[in-house]
Amino acid sequence: MSFSKDGIAFEVADGIGRITLDRPDIGNAIDLPMARAFFEAAIACETDASVRCVVVTGNGRLFCAGGDIGAMRQAGDALPAALTELIGTLHAGIQRLATMPKPLLTLVNGPAAGVGLSLAVMGDVVLSGKAAHYTAAYGAIGLTADGGLSWLLPRLVGLRKAQEMILTNRRLSADEAEACGLVTRTVDDAELAAEGEKVAQKLASAPVAAFGAARAMLRESFESGFETQLDRELRSMAIAAGAEAREGIAAFFEKRPANFRGA
Repeated sequence: MSFSKDGIAFEVADGIGRITLDRPDIGNAIDLPMARAFFEAAIACETDASVRCVVVTGNGRLFCAGGDIGAMRQAGDALPAALTELIGTLHAGIQRLATMPKPLLTLVNGPAAGVGLSLAVMGDVVLSGKAAHYTAAYGAIGLTADGGLSWLLPRLVGLRKAQEMILTNRRLSADEAEACGLVTRTVDDAELAAEGEKVAQKLASAPVAAFGAARAMLRESFESGFETQLDRELRSMAIAAGAEAREGIAAFFEKRPANFRGA
């Protein structure tokens, strides 16, 4: 399945689902049709058994400038209803990418602000180009965080840094973002696509069932007691002990790379 419409380009190839934010003329700002197309792509990634890894990136100079402020202005007095529909639609797509049993890689090709920041840092692995910088930006237009940012930031960078970013709109450079744990690592802008492809292929060739269970356990760990998490680990290990595990164990003893794609 592939499509290009309403600011989203989506394709599946070689086990990788690629979602590209594709409104470069306005910084990939998200309006309602784009949110709907993003939701459609997220559903495809979640339900297509051939997709083993998902990549989200942007086209152009920016990763994503956030919500389409021009569309918000046009809404006038109907802004609360317009935002409810826009954010609800976008959140439905974000939720599917966050909870799908497949790893998520984000390649941040440029500045990320507002909900663009949320999308940028939601990956299991986040590669940032040097030209990227990160800003919450909501306070500048009198709005509050969306896209899961109020949940993600404290877990990634701690409460104090999250408060600073959201309440003062402090911009973090790519290097600062790596230093505080907001992104996995930074790479030179010219190398981002190639390095992203390398990581995506590695994730797509990994034991996707085990990785899906692992990302769920990591997400739940902040709300779990230690004993509960021990039990989840036990149950997850037993469930994972299927074809992928048998292939991995066989490959270990046969001293060869495991072929998890064929498991």
